Amino acid sequence: MYGVNENVVYPGHGVARIERIIEKRIGNRIISFYELKLLSKGMTILTPTANAEAVGIRPLSSYQEIDNIFKKLMMPARKNRQDHMMATNWNRRNKEYQLKLRTGSLIDISEIYHDLLDIARTKELSFGEKTLLQQTEALLAEEISAVHKLEGEKALEHLRSIFVQRPHHIGGIGLI
Repeated sequence: MYGVNENVVYPGHGVARIERIIEKRIGNRIISFYELKLLSKGMTILTPTANAEAVGIRPLSSYQEIDNIFKKLMMPARKNRQDHMMATNWNRRNKEYQLKLRTGSLIDISEIYHDLLDIARTKELSFGEKTLLQQTEALLAEEISAVHKLEGEKALEHLRSIFVQRPHHIGGIGLI
């Protein structure tokens, strides 16, 4: 169970703060809800506390998990993965990407981001690909910002600089 004022990740939407835990009567039952305020959108969501895990709500990543994501992003795409991405049509890849997005997993989101940036190196991204790239970049930057207590723009700069640095520079980027 999470506590009030704790930051968590709400899949597909980003970092949220638990504003309060409230109880509501539904039928003859009293159900506890997390009142989540999405930090980047100012939107509030009520989620039953008992369903938090099923919804995919998770704690923020650790410094180590963020560092591991940076290291993965700096690696060049494997040749067979890159060939698969180019050969697979957008609709099929988008379906895979949407399933990954719904997990809320930082690793899954970073894989989508990595794939799309690799594709962008060889061809112009479609509107849907560009939109998804922006969404994954925003989700990654938001969590990096929350974990490292950075301004959003600074986290975004660090994230973008990693992809530019690869494959020549392997290791962390000095956030830790």
